[in-house]
Amino acid sequence: MARMVLKLASLAAATSGIYLYGNKFLDPNDFGVVRVGRAIATTAVITYDYLTSLRSVPYGSEEYDFLKSQVHLRSAERLRELCCANRGTFIKVGQHLGALDYLLPEEYTRTLKVLHSQAPQSTRQEIEQVIREDLGKEIKELFLSFEDTPLGAASLAQVHKAVLQDGRTVAVKIQHPKVQAQSSKDILLMEVLLLVVKQIFPDFEFMWLVEEAKKNLPLELDFLNEGRNAEKVAHMLKNFDFLKVPRIYWELSTRRVLLMEFMEGGQVNDRAYMERNGINVNEISRNLGRLYSEMIFVNGFVHCDPHPGNVLVKKCPASGKAHIILLDHGLYQVLSESFRMDYCRLWQALIKADMKRVQKYSRRLGAGDLYPLFACMLTARSWESVNRGIDRLPVSASEDVEIRSNAAAYLPQITRLLNNVPRQMLLLLKTNDLLRGIESALHTRASASSFLNMSRCCIRAVSTYQRSNSHSLYRRAQISLTEALSLWQINLYELFLWLKGSQLGNWVIALLSWMHHST
Repeated sequence: MARMVLKLASLAAATSGIYLYGNKFLDPNDFGVVRVGRAIATTAVITYDYLTSLRSVPYGSEEYDFLKSQVHLRSAERLRELCCANRGTFIKVGQHLGALDYLLPEEYTRTLKVLHSQAPQSTRQEIEQVIREDLGKEIKELFLSFEDTPLGAASLAQVHKAVLQDGRTVAVKIQHPKVQAQSSKDILLMEVLLLVVKQIFPDFEFMWLVEEAKKNLPLELDFLNEGRNAEKVAHMLKNFDFLKVPRIYWELSTRRVLLMEFMEGGQVNDRAYMERNGINVNEISRNLGRLYSEMIFVNGFVHCDPHPGNVLVKKCPASGKAHIILLDHGLYQVLSESFRMDYCRLWQALIKADMKRVQKYSRRLGAGDLYPLFACMLTARSWESVNRGIDRLPVSASEDVEIRSNAAAYLPQITRLLNNVPRQMLLLLKTNDLLRGIESALHTRASASSFLNMSRCCIRAVSTYQRSNSHSLYRRAQISLTEALSLWQINLYELFLWLKGSQLGNWVIALLSWMHHST
């Protein structure tokens, strides 16, 4: 009897499975038991691999390091497969991990980076359903034309090019229909699994990742919030004539549908595109640095997802100027004034190689005794380079390899540090790594001009803060004078660097040398 019941149960399960996979209206990923089972199984296999593969190998030996790298790679591939299968929130979190180039082992970041190009696409029927539910009309009633193939698909949404009835070309961002319902359950599942893993590996401190997802995902799923962010940053940075932010069409926007002005260009890390179109690579890198220094140090309102697909460049045919187009405004970090001031002063100390102040402000930002590691994480430079001054020498290939190797060697300390620093710091670290990735692709990493722009913004931010907290007219005038002198010194140094690297500068140096030898 029991055997008969077992056979019937097996047959029913098999038939159900065939029906689910064969039915185009039902997706097994929509069923919680499938998603939960897959996540539990993947976590169990990864945990077992780490527990058993390194058990009998002497810690610190060459064999240990080799095997650990292999386990990292296998685990990263399993994690990537899980993210691709469960989609939505899992891909979003995987993309976040893949962006932490100098904070996680290279095996993880290299493997998870591909998630930016492997996001799922919603079908035409699903897109029509979302537009019908949110806008109350069919696609053909709203648009003269609507391209079926998306311009880009991400973990939470995809973007289509369309033409409105009045002839305006627009970009239509449409949320994947199932993400909203699945996101809260997915985050709870991740939290439970990470707590279990922490019981097995006490040094595993990745709860900050779940906390960030809990806080940020609801904001990213609200496209009206994204529209408001776009308008705010466009107004905030209106003095930068090179920056373009797509206009929002509010009359056709909802929490799941966002209509924007259509803008196109090459990705900001595509050096070949810039060279083909006569765009100055150094100018783009410099302007991107100015943009982010202004957001971080002066305004405290930071676009935290500057991966290359969200930052485009285009040369204006009329003016010949190169524009930076900033897309995807769903994820911003608002910095408190006290945090922003400590962060400003820390970067000033790092640029000046003032180790006492580096220690002081790192501790104030939660780094504690791990402040040397914190300084290396922020700058992606070795401790030796931090001590010598990060603006003195460019990053060498050997130093870059050293930093990436240390990410694996110091993983427990890094995760502990990420658990201790203010939550505002986490997205800034991700943003730093994404910007460094762009600079590396453009071969402009750690240029002197980027540090000069940061210094200017830090001086302006600290001076503005000091003036706002001073009640003495004399003291405010003194602060303004000090600010002007500091900025003048930076301008003078920048002129010196320009002369040093220019043909005119070489002529002046040659003339002075000739005059010196003549006398």
